Amino acid sequence: MGKDGIDLIDALRRVVGADRLFTDPHELRTYESDGLLQYRELPRVAVLPGSGDEVRAIVEICAKAQIPWVARGAGSGLSGGALPVADGVLIVLTRLNRILEVDLDNARVCVEPGVTNAAVSAAVGPDFFYPPDPSSQIVCSIGGNVAENSGGAHCFKYGFTTNYVTGLEVVLTDGEVVHLGGAELDAPGYDLLGAFVGSEGTLGVATKVWLRVVPSPEAIRTLVAFFDSTHAAGEAVSEIVRAGVVPAAIEMMDAVTIDAAERMAHAGYPVGRGAALLVELDGATDECEALFDQVVKTCERCGSDDVRVSRDEAERALFWKTRKAAFPAMGRVSPNYFVQDGVIPRTKLPEVLERIENLASDYRLTVANVFHAGDGNLHPLVCYDGRVEGEAERAEELAGAILQVCLDAGGSITGEHGVGVDKRKHMAKMFAAEDLDAFQRLRCAFDPPGLANPGKVMPTPRLCGEVPGPYRQHPMEAAGLAERF
Repeated sequence: MGKDGIDLIDALRRVVGADRLFTDPHELRTYESDGLLQYRELPRVAVLPGSGDEVRAIVEICAKAQIPWVARGAGSGLSGGALPVADGVLIVLTRLNRILEVDLDNARVCVEPGVTNAAVSAAVGPDFFYPPDPSSQIVCSIGGNVAENSGGAHCFKYGFTTNYVTGLEVVLTDGEVVHLGGAELDAPGYDLLGAFVGSEGTLGVATKVWLRVVPSPEAIRTLVAFFDSTHAAGEAVSEIVRAGVVPAAIEMMDAVTIDAAERMAHAGYPVGRGAALLVELDGATDECEALFDQVVKTCERCGSDDVRVSRDEAERALFWKTRKAAFPAMGRVSPNYFVQDGVIPRTKLPEVLERIENLASDYRLTVANVFHAGDGNLHPLVCYDGRVEGEAERAEELAGAILQVCLDAGGSITGEHGVGVDKRKHMAKMFAAEDLDAFQRLRCAFDPPGLANPGKVMPTPRLCGEVPGPYRQHPMEAAGLAERF
């Protein structure tokens, strides 16, 4: 029973039916974590609405019963952002997977949040495409992309999700439906749309998303260059950008990652090389060709003695398959791994990678580096064996130390994976108390009772309107729903 005497399960069952409501612990195991498996929690109930109206009805029931809830998409996130709340409701949006409108005359698409990222490009191709492309794009959903402000390999040139969302239909935590933005670009007034994108599900739940798509480029040229060290590859990245070239993508893999990805993709990459740099240019054919020759010469000047240029679309796809195989392939070289996500200034790549290597040695663990080199978005994979006592804890500590290195270099604790539950304890290292208070006031403006994805992002659980002073136990702490760091 919730507050006001509401029988929560019965009320939810009347909305979605018995076949789309799950309470059995064995069934709920499917939803106990997102892609970051280090954190697990079972919700009280999981519901699978089939429409925006059903989402609204579910949220309204939770509001009346004062029950916290978490919206979940494909569950491919890597920060614990979709971690359920014990005794709360998990709203699983995978059934909201319709492409509602394709308007290529105006380069717009309207989709439900459960539509996969890759499905958007498929719907508008071949003349248009949707640029944000996380490595999980064949499974990750647009709703999750909106929550985390996802980027991907092509974000250096094309930007992140926030650059392509023009409008949202949002269910607020009291069940009210509001529209932020629309089909037009850059609506007048306060940028509430920009506040919602990247808010990690803490301000409400999106039930419709209007996206901007862009024309497909006339030409695409792709190469992979091999170096003896990540330091040399990092110097090549800086040289390419310093020369005024803006590649569609610049991706780097270190020796450990090359080995793992080659075992899975079989692209013929030379195992044992220190680094692989994947560079892709796109645009007008003449410009693309001229700049591509310049990039090849830069790679060679910086120490690459093996530059491979894709001969056709099939080989280009193989290059990208190898890069995007990096995360899943790591399971071939390590029983477990901890995915981290930080950002540094591009010019600091060589020294930061050297510092990460030294930390890995200090912690007696292997760190595989694969990342978006163009914008300094690192994705170090801390490898460990969970069967060895204390190794998981040591891996998590090392992951936190890597984030501190990113901050010391003038960077950020996240580039596209979000804060979630994993990195909330690091927020105070990057933001002053006044900044965190401003974040909380914004959150409370959307969600005064704190029901939407509680316990995420903010380093300490706070009441709306809470004033500074001596420690007072938060009601969510008393209920076991959150902990203070």
